[in-house]
Amino acid sequence: MKRLLQLFVLGALTALTACGGGGDEAAGSGSTGNEGQSEEAQQNSGNNKGETITFGKTSWTSTAGPTQIAKQMLEEAGYNVEIELLDQPVIWEGMQSEEIDFFMDAWLPYTEEQLWNEYQDDLQKVATSYEQVPTGWVVPEYVEAESISDIKENPEKFGGKIYTIGAGAGIVNTSKEVMADYNLEEAGFELMPSSETAMISELKTKISNEEPVIITGWRPHSMFVDYDLKFLEEPKENFKYDNVYVLSYQGIQEKYPEAYNILSNWSISVDDLEKMMYEHAQNDTPFEELAANWIEENQDKVDAMMEGQN
Repeated sequence: MKRLLQLFVLGALTALTACGGGGDEAAGSGSTGNEGQSEEAQQNSGNNKGETITFGKTSWTSTAGPTQIAKQMLEEAGYNVEIELLDQPVIWEGMQSEEIDFFMDAWLPYTEEQLWNEYQDDLQKVATSYEQVPTGWVVPEYVEAESISDIKENPEKFGGKIYTIGAGAGIVNTSKEVMADYNLEEAGFELMPSSETAMISELKTKISNEEPVIITGWRPHSMFVDYDLKFLEEPKENFKYDNVYVLSYQGIQEKYPEAYNILSNWSISVDDLEKMMYEHAQNDTPFEELAANWIEENQDKVDAMMEGQN
């Protein structure tokens, strides 16, 4: 317990420092969970009062929307809900120890294969959020290179840098494999872990000057709405299409049966999520507000999830 609490504090501080934000999700940690509910909803949700569900959330914007939607649905069901902003490996360790109840953004079977292999005996896939989404190295369309093999010939054109997100993330580990498989360090390239916010800032700056740049990318993400981008081909196939899952620990269905039933029917479209991410990026609209709007616009689907229906 002491070890995990120390990791929680360290992970939270790291994530807050790295992402330069966190907004409403970070502020939502430790919330009572009933704020914003109608009086009728609070009266009808007495069976779960006093039970607290804790979500692990990374600083990735792809995690923020689904986590906030799930939070609001479980609050409607009567749970108290907390969101812990943590580094990804700490979330998986937290689920193993049952101090984190759900994680809404696990990329499998490929991107987070190492973490899954380590924790799969203790964890389970609760639901599939969306399927067959790409990850890889991304450049602006005006860059002539079409594949990772192409960039090897001109590292100086890109300043010798590939910008990525926080160390420990699956896409960073895969990028290390790519660096090794294509001998890119010897060619003069360096992998630059930072944060999603810092990476996108670098992309924005380079595009504003029409300069070449390489980042790690994935869909869903608002960058593909904001900019004209392309994935570099990767012939050795380190990057593959993934599905995105809701994860929890073994036994969650007995510990919190209603929460499990609701989230086992969870799904969202890539288009819907990218629209939320774009609105947040363009107008700084809080994900809490975007989630409430999505729930209102998809009430039939939400009602079915709340009733435990597919």
